[in-house]
Amino acid sequence: MTKIHAISTGLVQVRQAQASSKGHGVARVLNMLTDKDWTEWLPIYVWVIEQGVRVVLVDTGETSRVHELGYHPSWHPFYRRGARFSVAPEDELGPQLRNLGIKPADVSDVILTHLHTDHAGGLRHVVGSRTWVNPSELSRAQGMMGRLNGYLPHRWPKWWEPRALEFKDAPVGPFSQSADLTGNGEILVIPTPGHTPAHVSVLVQGSTSVLLAGDTSYTQALLQAGKVDGVSPDEEVSRKTMERILELGRERPLVYLPSHDPESLARLTASKTL
Repeated sequence: MTKIHAISTGLVQVRQAQASSKGHGVARVLNMLTDKDWTEWLPIYVWVIEQGVRVVLVDTGETSRVHELGYHPSWHPFYRRGARFSVAPEDELGPQLRNLGIKPADVSDVILTHLHTDHAGGLRHVVGSRTWVNPSELSRAQGMMGRLNGYLPHRWPKWWEPRALEFKDAPVGPFSQSADLTGNGEILVIPTPGHTPAHVSVLVQGSTSVLLAGDTSYTQALLQAGKVDGVSPDEEVSRKTMERILELGRERPLVYLPSHDPESLARLTASKTL
């Protein structure tokens, strides 16, 4: 029997124009950094999938080091103006797993939806686990260009050796490709470009399927309204991904769980579908 747990590794606030973009082109980016309105404090969820003795994580959450002076590059406009964090040491992935009775050593696999710090900041807690990343995402996050794009590759653990997800032409509803992590079709990784060009989501299949959706949208309501976030570099790509998710939800009972939706935990608990 498959169990999915939600653990929040702290909280984040972003400007409203990041959660739901305003304008287009350069104006869209400027609005994301200068909007006077902030979201409420949003959870930073990590998803824990238990399949018998197998434990799989989706993302690793944030680190309390975000509060250290110099952890974020002070020159980067997003970290200067676009986000606020509240993460205590006990919020981090390691302590949260232990609260569930899971030792970090029990984790066999980690799937990263993308490499932004609030999804990869807890990597130090998964020593010895296989960590899976879309290779295009890993490439985009490297070096100075990666830092300009908002990644923090210099904060990744020196020992970290990510493994490349390999997608096959194995359709899942409207999605043309997938990667079968477990070999039994129960945990599939599907490309969901938008928030980043190589973003992925994780589909846990069952009589009611669950989509662990990273940052495909900030909330289910924004997904249903077709509101692209302010970070996605290509609005049309992001919108097409959102349409495919909604189509998948029309084809099968589907619980949609983005990483920062305050309602995600309640939907998971109630198996509330799209």
